[in-house]
Amino acid sequence: MIKIALIFLLFSFLNFSIVPDNPAIPVMDFKQFEPQLNRSNDSVYLVNFWATWCGPCRDELPAIEKIGEKYKNKKFRILLVSLDMPNQLNSRLLPFIKSNQIKSDVILLDDPKQNEWIDKVDPGWSGEIPFTVVYGREFRNTYNKSFNFNELDSIINLKLNSL
Repeated sequence: MIKIALIFLLFSFLNFSIVPDNPAIPVMDFKQFEPQLNRSNDSVYLVNFWATWCGPCRDELPAIEKIGEKYKNKKFRILLVSLDMPNQLNSRLLPFIKSNQIKSDVILLDDPKQNEWIDKVDPGWSGEIPFTVVYGREFRNTYNKSFNFNELDSIINLKLNSL
């Protein structure tokens, strides 16, 4: 009986230690994340690099969320790529997402080798945020600016109508 209890205790400890703090917000390195920048199907993707500590990023999130709601029944997907510190997932990122009622998919990019992966996202990107990639099978556009709803709506509408 002691052996079973010890095995169960060990299993419980190991299982607890490898479960992410919040499975709803995946933490990825760039290699894990990169395929989400290069999907080749009949959808339009908006990938936004942001952080909770970035004022312009926070300012544009309501517009991004509104676009997501407007086009939720179209072939359109949003991915918000947080560049917050991984140790702030529960203390800062998750409360921010909850308090701002963010419904778009969010990942936390945890890869300190920015000098290697920034050019893979876009060779013209300096690393400043917010940074947005809008792409589909036949196009790829990048934007190093903060958007309002009308600007995003114009871009997404045009791209969806060109499918």
